Order: sequence, then C-alpha cells, then structure tokens
Amino acid sequence: MKKLLGLIFLMLILVSATEFSANKTDTMHSIEGTWELQSFYNYDGEAITDTVLPHTNYRQVKVYTGGKIMWSRYSPQDTIGRFGYGSYKLDGNQLIETIEYGDYQMMRALDTMRVFSFELMLSNDTYSQISWDEEGNRTFSENYARVN
Repeated sequence: MKKLLGLIFLMLILVSATEFSANKTDTMHSIEGTWELQSFYNYDGEAITDTVLPHTNYRQVKVYTGGKIMWSRYSPQDTIGRFGYGSYKLDGNQLIETIEYGDYQMMRALDTMRVFSFELMLSNDTYSQISWDEEGNRTFSENYARVN
C-alpha cells in the first residue's frame, strides 16, 4: 500500500511539474510583450534614407498578448490621447493587425481601413513594422524596443 501511495504521489509531482513548464511561454523570442516606440525610418524603396526621433515627451506603447494588441500614444501637441485595440497575427515575416475600436480619430480612420499589414523585422529586444507601397517598396517604419 505504501508503494502504491508513493507511486501515485510521484506521478502527481511529475504531472504538476510538466504542467507548470508547459504553460510557461518564452516571450523574449516572440512579439508577445510590451514595446515602446524609439524611432521612425523613411525608405527609398529598400534602403533607409532618414531616421526620425519622436518629439520630446511623445510616447507610443504597444502590448501584444494572446493574439490581441493594444496601443496607446501620448503627444504633448494633442489634447486627447490616442489608443486602439484589436487582434494580431504573424504570418512569416508579416505582422497583420486588425483594429476593432479606439479613440474618436481612430474610429473615423477605421471607416476606411481596419486591417494593417506590415513587414516584420523581429529580434529579442527590438522590432520594426515596415509599411510598403502598392509596388512592394518599403516606405516607412516604426521601430520599437521591448519594455522590461
């Protein structure tokens, strides 16, 4: 009887240890997490032609978790903050954001476009979302750093 109880106890420990390790996600190798805008790039179709830093006190933060995205932006020139919420998916090196709702200006923009597709360049601590024109040429990017 003691051996049977010991075996059951050991199995419970192994199952619970497996469950804890299986639920832990490695967000440092994915877009999951919180990101803050660092700069913008302008492109000539392929190469970066200009780097633009955000204005003083301008902040833009994005949070990706469980297939959902939330972003918020504060600019001292605006009297009202900006925000949006929706879902996202990764398809190879493409980031696709579908915005469901947001602030007044975002909702007006959503009347014409809800799905935003970007080329994604992702590393552990940085990512860039790159826009392109109708011919597939890079035009502009937002560059983010992971917030720890």
